[in-house]
Amino acid sequence: MIDHFKSTSSLLDVDFDDLRQILLDLIVKYAYKEGDFVLSSGVSSPYYINCKQVTLRADGALVIGRLLCNLLSEDTDAVAGLTLGADPIVSSVSLVSALENKPIPGLIIRKKPKGHGTKAYIEGPSLEPEAKVVVLEDVVTTGQSALQAVERLQDAGYQVTEIISLVDRKQGGEALYQSQGLKFQALFSIAEVQRYAS
Repeated sequence: MIDHFKSTSSLLDVDFDDLRQILLDLIVKYAYKEGDFVLSSGVSSPYYINCKQVTLRADGALVIGRLLCNLLSEDTDAVAGLTLGADPIVSSVSLVSALENKPIPGLIIRKKPKGHGTKAYIEGPSLEPEAKVVVLEDVVTTGQSALQAVERLQDAGYQVTEIISLVDRKQGGEALYQSQGLKFQALFSIAEVQRYAS
């Protein structure tokens, strides 16, 4: 479907359902691979989704930014995510929010504290205490990566009640988030991606 659009500027006028279809096209074309893979959780998998192949494309970034901005509640103060997978997603959402005249800052959460200077876990603008932050993720498997981001943000005094992902592999992440009292939504389940890829 992305081939029907001659320029990324035409993606500014596409509705949510068409944007979602365009993103599914991009994920299947560039990010979804079948074979023998070992995931970051250490689990073997017959497929792999490298969303950076989509999130770092200009058209992918624009589509993702528009889709996720649409899912954010009006009272969202910032978006954040654990480096590296969430970095381009956070940046895309922040940029698109500015284009839509509803600027939302982005925060990047380090896996380990910075080794010099402030030794911070969180990079980005300082927010007011109790600011409402939504955590973004590319692919959720067990849910541990996004949960690490949630914990760092909560330790910094921010409210985090929601995680939004591009793809849910349906391997325990949603149950983990529910057990922590977190709302979770994904643009696609792995079943949708695999069905479209076949």
